[in-house]
Amino acid sequence: MMTRTFAPAKINLTLHVTGQRADGYHLLDSLVAFADVGDRVRVMPADTTTLEVTGPMAAGVPVDETNLALRAARLYDLPVAITLDKHLPMAAGLGGGSSDAAATLYAMADLVGSNEIPEGATALGADVRVCLARQAARMRGIGEIVEPVEGMPELYAVLANPGVAVSTPEVFKALVDKDGMAMPKRIPRWRAGWSAIDWIAKQRNDLEGPAIAIAPVIAEVLAALRALPGARFARMSGSGASCFALFEDRAEADYAAGQLAEAQPDWWVTAATLR
Repeated sequence: MMTRTFAPAKINLTLHVTGQRADGYHLLDSLVAFADVGDRVRVMPADTTTLEVTGPMAAGVPVDETNLALRAARLYDLPVAITLDKHLPMAAGLGGGSSDAAATLYAMADLVGSNEIPEGATALGADVRVCLARQAARMRGIGEIVEPVEGMPELYAVLANPGVAVSTPEVFKALVDKDGMAMPKRIPRWRAGWSAIDWIAKQRNDLEGPAIAIAPVIAEVLAALRALPGARFARMSGSGASCFALFEDRAEADYAAGQLAEAQPDWWVTAATLR
């Protein structure tokens, strides 16, 4: 028996850093959505648990115990062969590792016929809890507070990554002001995509400046996205280096993605629908 699951890209539409705990962990307030692009996970029973990484973004992806998908599978008492088909760039601010882990957890649960996620699953990474939710959500604390955002309209985006891996710990280390204001207490119920975009544009990603200081090419990506026809605004996702531009129409996003991919053939570029 083989089980297949999808691991969608996680997009931090906003990311406010609101404090730092005594143990060093940073407190966040982030609006998260998930894209219709991502990785794919396949698991099937085997004599021993193994991990094979395939796909266009397989290069450099670890296959040892540092891979969250492998660690997620080991939480179950069933040896499996895991195939991780990588379509998202690594260390890109798209939550790929956490989403892969969440997809593996769902695949394993399906394989063993259980509706329960094992204890220790959310300890795999700060983003695993929101990736298990797989829907628009407000994520706070160190990632342990996840609240679904009801009535989130579909948003249309162009995602771009220049092929530069950015270290999340280094970006947080470079952040000077670690006590930013949170998002408004209440997230509105938007009438349409354009009103959601207007609200999101008024928020922040506090890691954008520090990430640009470490990898200046991120500023080039943002400038290219903002210049695309139909782009309402652009922002970095997570700790970078991936960035997104939002559009009111999927056809506009598809056309703009084609233009950017032609102008920057060495970048990872795709159109996406965010939910």
